[in-house]
Amino acid sequence: MIWIAVLVPFVLDQISKYMIANNPSLHEIEVIRGFFHITYVKNTGMAWSMMSGQTGLLALISAVAIGVMIRYLLVSKPDKLTSFGLGLMISGAAGNLVDRLFLGYVRDFLNFYIFGYDFPVFNIADAALCIGVGILLLATFMEERKNG
Repeated sequence: MIWIAVLVPFVLDQISKYMIANNPSLHEIEVIRGFFHITYVKNTGMAWSMMSGQTGLLALISAVAIGVMIRYLLVSKPDKLTSFGLGLMISGAAGNLVDRLFLGYVRDFLNFYIFGYDFPVFNIADAALCIGVGILLLATFMEERKNG
């Protein structure tokens, strides 16, 4: 099951980035007026463009984080929910790591306007990473309730 959590988002992320990046007619599209746009950007940083231009350092951090998560999965053999969350996090980190290593930037294109706020543009890898963190928090909360 964990390999589904890793492979499916990773493959969807890479395919969607390739399709958007290589088709200029898809670089700027209003999908849902005032709410959702496809806006292709090249991000040399991380969330909210923090650490822009630090591609090597961000790639190193991603690679180390992926290694730590894989080691934890192999050594600790956590429950299914925790494993699924970690799988999504590995997938997201790997999707953006591939971009950083081969392109020097991350391809982002999902652009939401939430209550008038132009949320930072992101991609499927970012979504997988955030959902994985949420699942990991849920798994931790459930474990604490069970043991508490």
